[in-house]
Amino acid sequence: MSTGQLGRQAAPSRRGGPSGLHPHFPRHGSGATALEGLRTAWGWVDSQFGRWRHPAQPIVPYEPGVTKLSWLLLRPALMGFVATTAIFLGATQQNSPFTSKIAGSWYFGIPAPALVQGYTPAPGQWLFLGVVAVYGGMVLLLRAWWDIIKLTSGRPGIPVARLWPVFAAWVLPLLFVAPLFSKDVYDYAAQGEMMSHGLNPYQFGTGVLGATPFTRLVDHLWINNSSPYGPLFLVIDGWIVLVAHHNLLLSVIGLRFLALAGVVLFAVAIPSIARSFHRDPAVAFVLAALNPLVLLHLIGGAHNDALMLGFLAAGYALARRGRPVVGIVVCGFAAAVKIPALIGAVYIGWEWLGTGRSVRERVRPVATALLIALATMICISEAARLGWGWIGGLTNPDTVRSWLDPATGVALVAAHLVTAFGFGNHVHVILTVVRGSAACLAGLIGLWLLLHSERIGSLQALGWSLFAVVVLGPVVQLWYLSWAFVFLAPVAVGLARKVLIGVSGIACFLGLTGGRDFINEISSANSVLVAFTCAALVGIGVFLLRPKYPRSHPTPRELVRSP
Repeated sequence: MSTGQLGRQAAPSRRGGPSGLHPHFPRHGSGATALEGLRTAWGWVDSQFGRWRHPAQPIVPYEPGVTKLSWLLLRPALMGFVATTAIFLGATQQNSPFTSKIAGSWYFGIPAPALVQGYTPAPGQWLFLGVVAVYGGMVLLLRAWWDIIKLTSGRPGIPVARLWPVFAAWVLPLLFVAPLFSKDVYDYAAQGEMMSHGLNPYQFGTGVLGATPFTRLVDHLWINNSSPYGPLFLVIDGWIVLVAHHNLLLSVIGLRFLALAGVVLFAVAIPSIARSFHRDPAVAFVLAALNPLVLLHLIGGAHNDALMLGFLAAGYALARRGRPVVGIVVCGFAAAVKIPALIGAVYIGWEWLGTGRSVRERVRPVATALLIALATMICISEAARLGWGWIGGLTNPDTVRSWLDPATGVALVAAHLVTAFGFGNHVHVILTVVRGSAACLAGLIGLWLLLHSERIGSLQALGWSLFAVVVLGPVVQLWYLSWAFVFLAPVAVGLARKVLIGVSGIACFLGLTGGRDFINEISSANSVLVAFTCAALVGIGVFLLRPKYPRSHPTPRELVRSP
């Protein structure tokens, strides 16, 4: 019997074929290594869990006039809009712990002055409902994101233009909420106020402004520190404050729209990058632009990382379209916002001559790319008349000691052990050594990825290099993870996509306040309200976790899985 006849006669059963084994498991004698066996076992477990959660569906290419795409997108679009609206309403409560409640920090949702001093959330059902609304909205947003990932992955070829209304619906409520989860934007506004008065943020901290509405809202940890941000951002920052006529809240709104512009810029660039790698641009758009980590932190928190990523993705996209010099200049703009973006110029130079080149042949174009990017930064800095004092300000984040940062966590544990064994308190020395070693390790990982980028894939190497820089840096802010995920989005498949989705979802909840307040409020809020809310949450949870389609035996067509 020939192989083809055997294949036709032995159609796979639900348990994996005539042998009774699932097709993911290797049969005896296959020569599979122990590592391959673990991988295939995990693949089988994952496929079984995924089939329970979402029964297998056929991959149906998008065809206009056949698939009613608008109806398919309506459910996740509405779900995401409800989610961000719930976050807006929850964070707007007067005693919400998710936004600043200092007088003048936003137009509404600010408590009475008596509650602001030594702020302690007032008990009552409103705080309880506010915390539930924010956390529940985040869970709902993650589910909407997951649904739209499954939709675009299962129907290749969906036009990216059909996804922009979903983006608009999810973002709209976040444009009206006070800055979420961080007070950095108030520091940006204060530095813009300095720029508007001709004060150099590289020479002075924002405290030089004196007692103004701008400095009252700046975190006191940074008020005497010079700026670590590039000259391009500070110039734009100063323009925004001037256009706002030195109004604090209008300046904050302008900075939020600047962050939105950055997200829109990389949302436009990422599909172009995906096409250059022959990947589905719609999936890349969903993984990057609709990522809840991007929406809640980069737009909701109005962080300037969005502008850096926008320029960086645009520069790389231009290089992929055959315009490397223009792309390097745009990457120079990105590095003039935040210095890590300089890695984009390195990769453009590395790919400049095409594939199959030796390391020696690539050195000159990489050096040329770096010179072009640095020349761009020098021109911006000279035009702004700010100098290069921001290089010294790059060490400012080192003052933060967060257990979210692996290097800092290891250093603090080591310092406690050294103290416990009677060798004295050497926490500063240990922090310096461990953080420096971690930074060197990140550099070595980035160099290895660059040297092997042709085998790994240039975009994968770029994305994982940024991931190493973030994780092994002196401080880890959760929104820093978006640096890597935006560039991994066009090419993330398999385990890489699972890491992107899983870490993005977990990162949305890490480091947020409100958990302790939620527990405390259960005992002080109205018991009927608590019971009703718990029942509603259980009902919503059952609704979110239920399969979208009725369970049935998979057909051969349903066994086709997305790549």
